[in-house]
Amino acid sequence: MLPAFLNPYWVDVLNSIGIYAILALSLNIIVGHAGLFNLGHAAFYAIGAYTAAIINTRFGVPVLWLLPLCALTAGLFALIVARPIIHLRGDYLCIVTIGVGEIVRIALINNVFGMTGGANGIFGIDRPSVFGYTVRSPYQFFYLIWAFAGLTIFLFHLLEYSRFGRALNYLREDEVAAEGSGINTAHYKLACFVVGAAWAGMVGNIYAAKMTIISPESYSFWESVLMFTIVILGGSGSIPGVLLGAFLIIGLPEIFREFANARMLIFGAAMVVMMIFRTQGILPSRPRSYKLSKLRAGEGSP
Repeated sequence: MLPAFLNPYWVDVLNSIGIYAILALSLNIIVGHAGLFNLGHAAFYAIGAYTAAIINTRFGVPVLWLLPLCALTAGLFALIVARPIIHLRGDYLCIVTIGVGEIVRIALINNVFGMTGGANGIFGIDRPSVFGYTVRSPYQFFYLIWAFAGLTIFLFHLLEYSRFGRALNYLREDEVAAEGSGINTAHYKLACFVVGAAWAGMVGNIYAAKMTIISPESYSFWESVLMFTIVILGGSGSIPGVLLGAFLIIGLPEIFREFANARMLIFGAAMVVMMIFRTQGILPSRPRSYKLSKLRAGEGSP
């Protein structure tokens, strides 16, 4: 297998790519499929991580058992904050989501209810355990993270071609026409926010278990920008594009670390070129096509 041929550092880079790929896929539901600008996705990621950290360190509940609860808390928070703002569009929604992300980060720094540890965060989170086997090394985390990434890709592919996925694409193309076609736009907008947030919450759980320590600075505005950039650069609405974007945004800076003084300049120039000549991303989603069965001769005639 691939990890056996790499040193622990590069395996850990692949693990980081996997985590950001899953996060970007969860954001892709909101940005890529529904066309809603969200630059506060790190808030849901943080809520999942802190839910796992608080319950694990205080009550000793195994981390992976908390995956459904992390999804529930992040999804419920998304439901509460998105409900009053879901009618906003474009830049207005984008600005509000930035505010939500910063509110969560500042609340964590201020040690909400004395549980978040303030700026120091939470220490001593347990490693995840699978069938009694504790996951510790980067090699072991590689299989856990990328197994979860594979499950994410499979489920989101099914969602993309479901009735729910088609409704989100109608929203992205023309919200007015979608509403005129009988689609409850507010319902689907809210639903995609909740689904994306819930999945980001579960990624927060895995990240907390991997690091064993979390702090508010791990969930800054820059994290939301990275996720958003991965989606846009790779190809909005495209699962292969998001995966490629994660490899480019997270992996390439590590490969060119020896050119530390120039790598961000090169990266920024590449982004500008992309936005001018390839605005749809590197691997954009393909236009949908549906096969209609041919009518047999004489069928439907009186």
